[in-house]
Amino acid sequence: MRVGRAAPARCHPGRRGGRAVEATGRGAAQRPGDGGGSFRAVTASPAASLALKMADGGNGGPGAAAAGAAGGRVHAQPQERAMWCDERFNFQATFLQCLAKHVPNIYSAEMDPLLEKQEEMVQAAILYPLECYLFGEDPDMFLEKLQQSGTSQLCGKVFKGGETTYSCRDCAVDPTCVLCMDCFQNSIHKNHRYKMHSSTGGGFCDCGDTEAWKAGPLCTKHEPGASGSAKENSECQLNEEIMEHSRRVFPAVIKYIVDMLIWEEEKELPPELTIREKVDSYYCVLFNDEHHSYDHVIYSLQRALGCELGEAQLHTTAIDKEGRRAVKAGHYTSCQEAKEEIKRHSENVSQRPLHVEVLHADVMAHQKFALRLGSWLNKLMSYSSDFRQIFCQICLKEETGSENPCFISKLMLWDAKLHKGARKVLHELIFSSFFMEMEYKKLFAVEFVKYYKALQKEYISDDHDRALSVTALSVQMFTVPTLARHLIEEQNVITTITETLLEVLPEYLDKNDKFNFQGYSQDKLNRVYAVIYDLRYVLVSKPTLWTDRLRARFLEGFVSFLRILTCMQGMEEIKRQIGQHIEVDPDWEAAIAIQMQLKNILLMFQEWCACDEELLLRAYSECHKAVMRCSTNGRSREKTVFHLCGHTLESRPYRVSADPVSIHLPLSRTLAGLHVRLSKTGTISRLHEFVSPEEFQVELLVEYPLRCLVLVAQVAAEMWRRNGLSLISQVFYYQDVKCREEMYDKDIIMLQIGASLMDPNQFLLLILQRYELADTFKKLKPTKDQDLIKQCNVLIEEMLQILIYVVGERYVPGVSNVTKEDVTIREIIHLLCIEPMAHSAITKALPENENNETGLENVIDRVATFKKPGVSGHGVYELKDECLKEFNMFFYHYTKTQHSKAEHTQKKRRKQENRDEALPPPPPPDFSPAFSNVVRILNCDVMMHILRTILQRAVELETHLWTEAMIQMVLHLLSLGLLEEKQQLQKSPEEEVTFDFYHKATRMGSSALNAVNVLMLLEKLKRVPQLEAQKDTVNWILQMFDTVKRLREKSSLTTVAATSGSEATKGDESSQDKEKAERKRKAEAARLHRQKIMAQMSALQRNFIETHKLLYENTLEAQGKEDSIMEEESMSSAIDYSRIALGPKRGPSVAEKEVLTCILCQEEQEVKLESAAMVLSACVQKSTALTQNRSRILELSGDTLDPLFMHPDLPCGTHTGSCGHVMHAACWQKYFEAMQLNFRQRLHVEQIFDLENGEYLCPLCKSLCNTVIPIVPLQAQKINSEDAEAVAQILSLARWLEIITVRISGYSMKSAKGEKQSLPAFTNKGMGNSALEFHSILSFGVQSSAKYSSSIKEMLILFATTIYRVGLKVAPNEADYRIPMMTWSTCAFTIQCIENLLETEGKPLFGSLQNRQHSGLKALVQFAAAQRTTSPQVLIQKHLIRLLGVLLPNFKVEDTPSLLEVDMFHILVGVVLSFPSLYWEDAVDLQPSSISSAYNHLYLFHLTTLAHITQIVVSSATESPTARSSDNSEEAQSAQSFCREICQYTSGCFSQDIPGWLVWDCVKKGIMPYLRCAALFFHYLLGVSPPEELLQVSEEGQFKALCSYLSLPTNLFLLFQEYWDTVNPLLQRWCADPVVLSCLKGKSIAIRYPRKRNSLIELPEDYSCLLNQASQFRCPRSSDDEQKHPVLCLFCGAMLCSQNTCCQELVNGEELGACTSHALQCGAGVCMFLKIRECKVVLIEGKTRGCLYPAPYLDEYGETDPGLKRGNPLQLCRERYRKLHLLWQQHCIIEEIARSQETNQIFFGFNWQLL
Repeated sequence: MRVGRAAPARCHPGRRGGRAVEATGRGAAQRPGDGGGSFRAVTASPAASLALKMADGGNGGPGAAAAGAAGGRVHAQPQERAMWCDERFNFQATFLQCLAKHVPNIYSAEMDPLLEKQEEMVQAAILYPLECYLFGEDPDMFLEKLQQSGTSQLCGKVFKGGETTYSCRDCAVDPTCVLCMDCFQNSIHKNHRYKMHSSTGGGFCDCGDTEAWKAGPLCTKHEPGASGSAKENSECQLNEEIMEHSRRVFPAVIKYIVDMLIWEEEKELPPELTIREKVDSYYCVLFNDEHHSYDHVIYSLQRALGCELGEAQLHTTAIDKEGRRAVKAGHYTSCQEAKEEIKRHSENVSQRPLHVEVLHADVMAHQKFALRLGSWLNKLMSYSSDFRQIFCQICLKEETGSENPCFISKLMLWDAKLHKGARKVLHELIFSSFFMEMEYKKLFAVEFVKYYKALQKEYISDDHDRALSVTALSVQMFTVPTLARHLIEEQNVITTITETLLEVLPEYLDKNDKFNFQGYSQDKLNRVYAVIYDLRYVLVSKPTLWTDRLRARFLEGFVSFLRILTCMQGMEEIKRQIGQHIEVDPDWEAAIAIQMQLKNILLMFQEWCACDEELLLRAYSECHKAVMRCSTNGRSREKTVFHLCGHTLESRPYRVSADPVSIHLPLSRTLAGLHVRLSKTGTISRLHEFVSPEEFQVELLVEYPLRCLVLVAQVAAEMWRRNGLSLISQVFYYQDVKCREEMYDKDIIMLQIGASLMDPNQFLLLILQRYELADTFKKLKPTKDQDLIKQCNVLIEEMLQILIYVVGERYVPGVSNVTKEDVTIREIIHLLCIEPMAHSAITKALPENENNETGLENVIDRVATFKKPGVSGHGVYELKDECLKEFNMFFYHYTKTQHSKAEHTQKKRRKQENRDEALPPPPPPDFSPAFSNVVRILNCDVMMHILRTILQRAVELETHLWTEAMIQMVLHLLSLGLLEEKQQLQKSPEEEVTFDFYHKATRMGSSALNAVNVLMLLEKLKRVPQLEAQKDTVNWILQMFDTVKRLREKSSLTTVAATSGSEATKGDESSQDKEKAERKRKAEAARLHRQKIMAQMSALQRNFIETHKLLYENTLEAQGKEDSIMEEESMSSAIDYSRIALGPKRGPSVAEKEVLTCILCQEEQEVKLESAAMVLSACVQKSTALTQNRSRILELSGDTLDPLFMHPDLPCGTHTGSCGHVMHAACWQKYFEAMQLNFRQRLHVEQIFDLENGEYLCPLCKSLCNTVIPIVPLQAQKINSEDAEAVAQILSLARWLEIITVRISGYSMKSAKGEKQSLPAFTNKGMGNSALEFHSILSFGVQSSAKYSSSIKEMLILFATTIYRVGLKVAPNEADYRIPMMTWSTCAFTIQCIENLLETEGKPLFGSLQNRQHSGLKALVQFAAAQRTTSPQVLIQKHLIRLLGVLLPNFKVEDTPSLLEVDMFHILVGVVLSFPSLYWEDAVDLQPSSISSAYNHLYLFHLTTLAHITQIVVSSATESPTARSSDNSEEAQSAQSFCREICQYTSGCFSQDIPGWLVWDCVKKGIMPYLRCAALFFHYLLGVSPPEELLQVSEEGQFKALCSYLSLPTNLFLLFQEYWDTVNPLLQRWCADPVVLSCLKGKSIAIRYPRKRNSLIELPEDYSCLLNQASQFRCPRSSDDEQKHPVLCLFCGAMLCSQNTCCQELVNGEELGACTSHALQCGAGVCMFLKIRECKVVLIEGKTRGCLYPAPYLDEYGETDPGLKRGNPLQLCRERYRKLHLLWQQHCIIEEIARSQETNQIFFGFNWQLL
């Protein structure tokens, strides 16, 4: 594939789906039994068959023809067939006659086409007879044989948009060489370094192309000898007769296709296709364009045609897909009117009208059939190379004696006028024919280049995407190395492309023939880039062998390319604004963008030139001439003379700050690149042969790059601030990694060329003059203007920096003897000196070559170690210690920020290591011979003058004339000079070293008395207080002076030299050792001092806590610490107490004084019943996190829903979560009202929360909330043990049941008031004298109900209404009878979610909850208990009776569900919280006392537990026994006897053969989640401390502790024995339920216990497996094979078609995308999807909110890759996937979305509704 190709996919040649005749056609062609005879009678041969068939008027219509065609497939003898293959049979005329007859009939209904019927008729009437004639036998059998005999070794699969492609970084010749998924999976490249990318569509698989791969060109599927892909041999050669037929059929078919596609007449057909009376039947046809949006077209159609929205959408989708569509049928005048209307309306909404044509029905039909024939040909091509060759020959054949182009050229030239569908078919044909045959690919490329200019001009004026243009095929030809060479040599393709560029950009040339892109068209320029890309493709692989012709043609192309660079040299000149700010920022993006596009092309041209010595010199000569031609402009001015230090410079006056200057100098920079390559190859010695020294004019070459660097300096000095942002942006890109290689770097090289060839003093004088610093370094009285002084200082700094770069930056191959790898290593070292970096960050900061490679992987392990990431963040590389010595503080690619950061980091590191803070430059590599003179500028007079002047100013404390940065740079230059001299002295004898930096530096500046040398100035510098930070550097330089001095002074005897050398080193070391020791001593003293202070602080802290212990405990409590912690501290003094929550032995409640602080007003308040309400911010949401059945369809609206009973599936619950932050209710109301007011005032801003639905962000943590939970204090209850024992004697379970039965019956009588009794009599005693019995429930202890303050009551109602509104998706209604039900339901469901979460995370049940979960759950349970008081007690009683109906069949009413149809924990919470309503009396408001409550809770819990055990045994204890020794434990025996009872009660439906131990095992495991939830519920309801064992994780200990805490025997079956008389009748009724019996008989399925713990779906380890799945995904609602946007639901694994109109659904009258509508069912509106092609996770909530989240797939560098932009192989990170799982289970998805939207606030958000 190569980038951006425009052909839709065709069938793989080796697949059955590639047959030329489709199965749909065959189905229609089944003949009736009597059809065969007549067919045989007229088919002496297939040729006659075709002639007769086509001449036949279609008696009986096409259907009859179909019947006959399939009937007798006669295999005629060869000699019979030969009779017809002569001149008498004119195939073309017969063929056209047949088409003229059938085509208009087949395609007669274009407004509402029946596609399948049309296809059947086409097959029967035209294609089948055509194939019979072509193959000479039954097409099916022939194609079957042909397919089995072998296919091409080229894969040739054409990519659809979005399809995944793979490129091997080790083996691909260039990045455009890619493999399809199948070939990649079966190739050697799978184990190499590869990249994955999403295709833009139109490319094709390069498997089998030996020129595309350095190794492994074939996958196992396409290797010769592989099954189904045998190399083409004699077996699959077509016989001569078939080839003869092909030569007859193909020209007629191709001519028809070409003629119809380029047919321009709207009303007429060619005469040979006109055989019937012309009818007045026309279509108004609307064409696709890229200018109008979907909505524009829909609007225009609705207004113009008056059609419905749905119809307009259908039209628009079809137009977008196919490129055109008939939108109206009728007479010519009506279609013409429609056309004008559409144009008029489309112009109203857009600047240009839609493209509409009125076509005759027959024209439309033939054009449509021409495309169908194209598809037929395309499939035929895949079967045989012979077919392809014949096709290509015919397409390339030019008409003799005519100037008309060949067929294929005609189609190419007409491409821009074709509609989308036609283009696709054309490109598909080219792929399947020309590109599968190398010889014809070459001939096609020649035709392509012949018309290249015309094609590109058509494309540039076209408005379709590049992928839909024939010009996109260029990449398929230009990147094939042999083909590219051939096109350069024979077709001069480089010149053609460059001339095309010049011809398409003339409008942007100014009067000086320079480009000026002011007011440019972005769209047009984007299209021009396509031409630039073609140049890149041609140059992508360098030739290894040069011929004279290739050399000449390449040079011709290079000279032509220089013409483009000439137009760019000095383009868009700018002049400094003085006085007034620029009014409008000029356009700068286009020029920089073109520079970026050309960067790699410039480098490639230089690389090509460097391949051949002769070529390099000639190219250099041509480039030099071009530069000289552009540099003659400013020669009119007279030269001026500049003196300094006894040296003189003559130059033409020019000031960057006053004269025009341009940042664009590609010619100069190309010359610099060629010069470096001359130096590298050593060819520079021959340069004088091509450019004479007097022609060279180095000063002129240096001039323009120097101006550019001065401009950058002046921008830094803020001299150009009135020129606006455009200049700042240009300067940024000039030095940015995207452009710097061909801009900034080359300018530095050009200065180095100048420094190597000019006199050093003159070079420096030129620099001083251009930097406008000549006066600064003369002894002139400086100005007092602070701004000017500041500017001057910055300019000096910038100039010194450039001097450092000119002398010190030698890491360029050619400037010194370094390799590309050395350069990359140095770049990486300097990046990692700033901070540890991620792989992608380093890659971004490195320049890419023409193959988009940075060379990072080859070297990174040498210089850095990789540190893996945690659960978030990414992996980073840290620099190895041994590489730190390579750090150069003045590295030329550092930005100012990076420079200071790197300096700070390195100084800090050295300080930590107790070393001095000097950061001298590392010894640089030696300059290559051509650049060896550059170092002379270090020790020339002018340089010494500059250094002395700056140092003198610092020493004399003229603070306004120097800066610390300036001094740093001077010191750096001194270091470079000393290092250079040291290196030269160490390599050569002293007398040979001419570089005398030491002498120059120690020489006096003048003969004056007060004159000083550099060495003296440095000594004084150490005493300047402002430069304390530079003291270590100064010391290092002084030591270096000493070292160089010793080296200079050493004698010629090597031994003495060695001694003196070592002494010098020792001298260095001894002074360094002293300093080190001093530093170490100071550091140790500082450490001891810190230690002492820390110890004192720690002691003070402990003392404070002891003194204020009470206060400290209160604080802990206020923060919501675990109850158990508080209990252990506060109850330590109490006597031993029982940790039992239920029954008469219930332990005491721990109800401590609770003082909380409001986060809004910061005032403290104790939580009391009678006080003003305090609330917790909370979020109520629907949830399917626990569902056992994702296929269950959820009710979207709860208008008719009865939420009292929760199905054991837990399909959808209401979860309440809190962030744990406390407010006064009044403060919260004020806050909420203020937000509403603020929202009304800012209507234009898109809110991330819905105030209408009560949403807001928590004021403290910014979590999304939609309500508040009132904090209700826990009522302490104590039980008198004596009373409890007394009650225990009387109140058995049987007695308790009897009492509540009577009580309920009594209420029932009261409510009936003489009407028909709604409840039966429940006791045997009757109801006559039961007034006493009715009140007996009160005799076991009552107390008056809690009295809540009005504020708390108001909040109770508010929160309950929110739960009702959100949970049922209905309008709020405070009086609705379902409010209490929803309250209990959310309480139960939230507890179940928390228990599930604790179990999943492996945490103990108590003591491990987060503060927010603990305080939220505590408030929720107390609220649920208190809410009853705000509803009518009669209503609560009704709910209670219905709930008890499940446990006590006596109370059963019609709608009471079976035991197997309810979740028992929900029942438990409901009955416990509603039970106090039975104590309600007319006159007084009562509630049960502590003892009453204890028994009520105990018996309700025991009853529910008994029912749950039965539920588990019936539904789950049916597994076949696994091998296990018999277990005769007490539990197993009890279980066995229980099973016998159930077997008896279910009439044998339940098998009693199940071993007791198995039943016990099932019960124990199955009941565990229920017991854990019950323990949480009763703990937060009653406040009784749990046993210690529940504060740790232990399975066996946990079960015993739970049983103890909940007053259960550890053998749960003993519970049945204890209550047997009472429970036996209940058990009988439970078991006799029809649902239970149905389940036992296997007719229905019940939920098994324990329920499975939900988790996100299993994802494959390797991301390419997911991409593979996505590539096979076909949208269930779309018939086309266009690639969609597949997304994967992480909850259920469903693959959906996202962001596509085909899968939008209408939900409650709203259009929703596939993801949004799926989320409503799968996650109750909240869902998590993985966008497979983009490797992003999408979180969505409802219809309006969503956010992107990092995918859990990481590359080997620990980074995610959103959009697969980097394309590295990705592996699943389990920790990150678990984090996503917890995000879901903790119900934090909504919170994450809100946080994301708040941090990424955008005014025009994404339309999540249509996702």
